[in-house]
Amino acid sequence: MFLRAASFALCLFGLPAAAQCVGDGYLDQLDAAERASLDAAAAQTPFGQGLVWDATKDGKRALLIGTMHIYDPRLEAIRDQVKSRVQGTDLLLVEATSDQEVELQNLIVTDPGILFITEGPTLPELLDDETWEAIADAASARSIPGFMASKMQPWYLSMMLSIPPCAMQDLTQGNRGLDHMIMQDAAAAGVPMQSLESVMTLFEIFQQDPMDEQIDMLRVNILAPEQQRQMFVSMLDRYFDGDIATLWEMSRLAISQTPGMSADEASALFTQTENALLIDRNRNWMPVIGDAVDQHDDVVIAVGAAHLMGVEGLLQFLSDDGWTLDQLPSTSP
Repeated sequence: MFLRAASFALCLFGLPAAAQCVGDGYLDQLDAAERASLDAAAAQTPFGQGLVWDATKDGKRALLIGTMHIYDPRLEAIRDQVKSRVQGTDLLLVEATSDQEVELQNLIVTDPGILFITEGPTLPELLDDETWEAIADAASARSIPGFMASKMQPWYLSMMLSIPPCAMQDLTQGNRGLDHMIMQDAAAAGVPMQSLESVMTLFEIFQQDPMDEQIDMLRVNILAPEQQRQMFVSMLDRYFDGDIATLWEMSRLAISQTPGMSADEASALFTQTENALLIDRNRNWMPVIGDAVDQHDDVVIAVGAAHLMGVEGLLQFLSDDGWTLDQLPSTSP
């Protein structure tokens, strides 16, 4: 049961945000004790700083880029920084290739039950009138018609409602994040691309909770627009400072402040999220990365930035495997 945590973390994994979310951030609301605790936790995180890393071992090279799957004009500086390496590499590894995205779109058309309730009661029938009205209003603020929201799988609607209204413009306009910029540059140079996992991996993670638990999380996932804006402002600011550990610890703290949730429940929820979205996937990716570097002298690995950091992050795994790691200076604003 980890949708609440995922809604904050997914700024690095797949949901669009935007530069329109500006102003004061979540971190600005913390008192001195909360900020000191957060800073201490972030400081203890291995490889918690930096978006671009060069890795070398036995004549092999790998460039690791921590991406956002969301659009922000400040990404252009990072794109320019890595473009020559991307276009000169032997292979680009990403979470999902463009071909996989087309495959997923086709799959949704043929099997709409992946995202929508196709049988049985819809959300207005599963929720009390007051809760459904609040959800419908939140959906409307994000340009999602009520009739469409009523048929969304609860986990999917939770994800959509985690996007603040200020961030919806880039979503509707089809603006894409750094991973897609990098894939565009690779494609222009004829660089082959490979995915690190199946296109269905994240869907399987999100769908694993029973319907009643998804409904419970949908109820608590209705944040006020101002709170959501503040979260996105701080997340974007931390990302462009290369401060990924603080970003992740901020998400942990936000979960602990969820109304009606005990500290133990919040901790368990966040750990479950971290294991499912980061650690388990990192472990599964390492053999794929290993095969890639066995077959190629130079690879580029572009993944959500949170995958790089931590004791079970990709950088630590590579370090443990004997790779030499060098953080490259960031050119982001």
